[in-house]
Amino acid sequence: MIELRKDPVTGRWVIISTERALRPADLRYDAAAPKDGPCCFCPGNEHTTPPEILAYRPHGSPRNGPGWSLRVVPNRFPALRVEGELQKEGVGMFDKMSGVGAHEVIIETPEHRASLAELPVKSTEDLLWAFRDRITDLERDSRLKYAMIFKNSGARAGATLDHPHCQLIALPVMCREVSDEIQGALHYYEFKERCVFCDMIKQEMSEDVRVVTRSSMHVAVAPFAARFPFESWVMPIRHSSRFELSDADEMKSAAEVLHGVLRRMSAVLDNPAYNFYLHTSPLRTPAMAHYHWHIEVLPAVTTVAGFERGSAFYINPVPPEEAAATMKKAGV
Repeated sequence: MIELRKDPVTGRWVIISTERALRPADLRYDAAAPKDGPCCFCPGNEHTTPPEILAYRPHGSPRNGPGWSLRVVPNRFPALRVEGELQKEGVGMFDKMSGVGAHEVIIETPEHRASLAELPVKSTEDLLWAFRDRITDLERDSRLKYAMIFKNSGARAGATLDHPHCQLIALPVMCREVSDEIQGALHYYEFKERCVFCDMIKQEMSEDVRVVTRSSMHVAVAPFAARFPFESWVMPIRHSSRFELSDADEMKSAAEVLHGVLRRMSAVLDNPAYNFYLHTSPLRTPAMAHYHWHIEVLPAVTTVAGFERGSAFYINPVPPEEAAATMKKAGV
């Protein structure tokens, strides 16, 4: 059974997924490295995954076989399922809905031990194109409201498989974090009639204190109120609220900057575990003057503990100015 349940106090939706159920012993998790063994994502093992949804491969190369450079498949243990009707139900004072959505795995490379930081920048560009292709396709499903794309790299960041991959979970409700961003940006726009992200980018590039790296079209900064050490945001310099509308030049530029951040982070922090995720507009939303898509990169070098979980305040021991300067100087 999969369903979504709404917290009546905060309005936060939670996915209850018994298909991914764990025994109590399974929840005593320590950040050990993923185990070695046959890898379902490696070439030659395509039969062990569900049939591919998308693959970048030479013309004439057979589907669901070797020869691909990037491959997208449904998750075998989905948090949400694409099948079924979207049904909403009240249970007394509580609200829930059926667990309709999509959960996909984006296999970044055939190379089992590779990392985006080590691979050519073209691999990062192909990955961003895959993000765009999947968002564009899922927009056709009127049941879905938001597509969250994220990467867990390393056990400490939540990865359970070594092979480089990202995930996409498409939701029938809005993502709370992005909804809060959009509302905050709207308040700023209503007061100043300017995009808060555009103002931030303009100031950061002018001061050049927290800029990590940049290209002609994109910039990466350590945000002024960074929650985590060496946190970096990749943003288009020109205003854009919808990532999937990026053209070929913009996609190449975004890949160069994201790749530069990952290489600098790897050099400075000795190949750390990390997460990154794409925040963009909700599906089928017209262009918004007040919102700006971006990719947030978060190294997993500190622990989120009781204070952070209980208060939503974060304690960052590395000033973002120092982090940006260190990454900018990295010899990559």
